[in-house]
Amino acid sequence: MVITHAVIAAGPLDWSLVTGWIPVVLMVLGLAALAVLLFSRRRRWWTRWAPAAVLLAVLVTMALRWAVDDWLQPFPDPLPAGVVLWTGVAVLGICLALFRIPLLRPRYWAGAALCGLLVVLLGASQINRHFDQYPTARSALNTWLTKTTKLSDATGTAGPTLAVPPGKTLSDVWRPPPDLPKDGTLSRSAIPGAKSGFRARDAYIYLPPAYRTSPRPLLPVIVLLAGQPGSPDDWINSGRLVDMMNTFAAAHRGLAPVVVVADPLGSQFANTLCMDSRLGNVQTYLATDVPDWIRAHLQVPAARTSWVISGISFGGTCSLQLGVNAPRVYGVINDIAGQQAPTLGSRTKTIDKAFGGDVAAYQHVNPLDVMARERFPDTRAAFVAGRSDSTYRPQQRKVYDAAVAAGMKAEWVELPGGHSWQVWRPGLEKQLPWIARQTGMVP
Repeated sequence: MVITHAVIAAGPLDWSLVTGWIPVVLMVLGLAALAVLLFSRRRRWWTRWAPAAVLLAVLVTMALRWAVDDWLQPFPDPLPAGVVLWTGVAVLGICLALFRIPLLRPRYWAGAALCGLLVVLLGASQINRHFDQYPTARSALNTWLTKTTKLSDATGTAGPTLAVPPGKTLSDVWRPPPDLPKDGTLSRSAIPGAKSGFRARDAYIYLPPAYRTSPRPLLPVIVLLAGQPGSPDDWINSGRLVDMMNTFAAAHRGLAPVVVVADPLGSQFANTLCMDSRLGNVQTYLATDVPDWIRAHLQVPAARTSWVISGISFGGTCSLQLGVNAPRVYGVINDIAGQQAPTLGSRTKTIDKAFGGDVAAYQHVNPLDVMARERFPDTRAAFVAGRSDSTYRPQQRKVYDAAVAAGMKAEWVELPGGHSWQVWRPGLEKQLPWIARQTGMVP
């Protein structure tokens, strides 16, 4: 299937959910609703029911935090304190509404329920602002708002390719035709784990306008990964990939990289470590199956210098892993807010669960260990970190230093923001000119 980009006039779906008046209004309404739920002239409310509601909210919030951080552990790091706080506020709104409704006359039940909902919306709004997950309503609904068609209609038939003389870049010889499409296309397709056996979710494939011309320029390839938990949809919705790539293409006469958003997880909350281990042969999937599929279905360059591996958080760690464990495939790394090592929460747990306690097997593929014993003079890498990301920025700096010591042509990039889409989105967007230069698309 192909999802084509359409320019839609700004409207309510495009209003910001993280800045401006909407979060302010939700804050005012939510706090007012919380005050209404708390207020009562009944003495017994203050001595019995209100304290019980607060206590229940605290216990439920603590139980949720324990379930996420200590039991299920769907994330490699603990929940941020701000997220726990606003989760607690949302739970408190629900508890207060449940305790108030039986004490009210039936005609006030709907009002109490509405107040509880407003408090929940307040908590959800603040959590969304923390991660910048859905900057607009359109980003949250984008999967259902897009138009689809077949992949073959986007790729067309294979034809002659544009030759680039030695010493020249693609943009030096590229001449856009008069009928150049304005926008690129976004396709959705399964990429089977033919050799790895890994069962991935569907990938997305962005093809820039220049891809649909003849002779066809051989455009660089970015294999792009989301975080964990996450899915390829995250880059389409929260990452606004299509708008990002179309904007870049418009500024470069239709030229932009081909982007394949692949799935290294298999499901929303899985943590495969992006390795070949007891958790799945994900390294083989991304280093063999995905490139083989791309070459079979798209006209792209074969040289490793034209292949970029990039991702955010877990996907950033994964991009570094692929860059050092499959350097013959990927010559360029763009690691956005990655960790210093793949993890299931601790080094011991990671080695035990993924490698049956075999430390040597883990060290054989762990990027810091690989870079300590091998050199990568022909690999180019960028390491992007949020300036206020107190957890991942120090880890990313350690990885950058190791990459420099291993001979990589590496650069360090700091952007304003924390561990969220405020950094992840520009971590790709602002790196596109660097990627275009490293891959020989522009001088």
